[in-house]
Amino acid sequence: MFILKRQDVEITSVQHPKSGQPVPVLNYQGQTFRLISVFNANQAEEARSFWRDLTDNRGKACVLLEEPDRYSVWGKVRLEQLSGDAGGEDVSVAASTAFTQASLLLLQAVYFDVEDLLGTRQAGAFEKEIAKVFQQWNFPQAIAPNEVEDLLQNDPLDGGKVPPWQEHHLNTLLQELYRIGKDYFGNPNFAGRAIEALEDLPDGDRTQFMNWMNQSPLGKLWATA
Repeated sequence: MFILKRQDVEITSVQHPKSGQPVPVLNYQGQTFRLISVFNANQAEEARSFWRDLTDNRGKACVLLEEPDRYSVWGKVRLEQLSGDAGGEDVSVAASTAFTQASLLLLQAVYFDVEDLLGTRQAGAFEKEIAKVFQQWNFPQAIAPNEVEDLLQNDPLDGGKVPPWQEHHLNTLLQELYRIGKDYFGNPNFAGRAIEALEDLPDGDRTQFMNWMNQSPLGKLWATA
């Protein structure tokens, strides 16, 4: 569909009918779109490629929003679908528990790498940056400081909390986690070390998660193909 600028649109949120969590929505000329994925300012090519694949190859009605500090792709929905008032299809795609666990393993692997190689002060700064991402994009059960600490410290495969995130949350987390990790280490080599953490997943879950990543620019970023 369209490539839009921030001044062209209005971004608000609606309450998810089941979880009660706020869902970001973009409004443009009477049409409503939900967030699919976020890319940082250095990923213009990846964002446009992802958007073109959805629109040209998969026939999806999507817009690409270009902002000075990020790019984001949004898919068209009817507002009643988001609110659930008309009993329409639930278009908010809930992430599988295994995919959320895998994303948390990557998050913790990068966090512990920062702590081990760069020291506790840098680890503290990393925690604050991730907390900003959670707050900016309204990640459920990831806003309070103790919630962020739990997500960074407790093994999601061994009793750690697995929040009820949707796929767009995982897309955003993994895009932002890569950006932050590259900033801290100065190169992308940390990604290979972090991917090794996925070995803790059952084989089937690991394969499905990596296949899911490879269907988007995440696979190229984290080199899982």
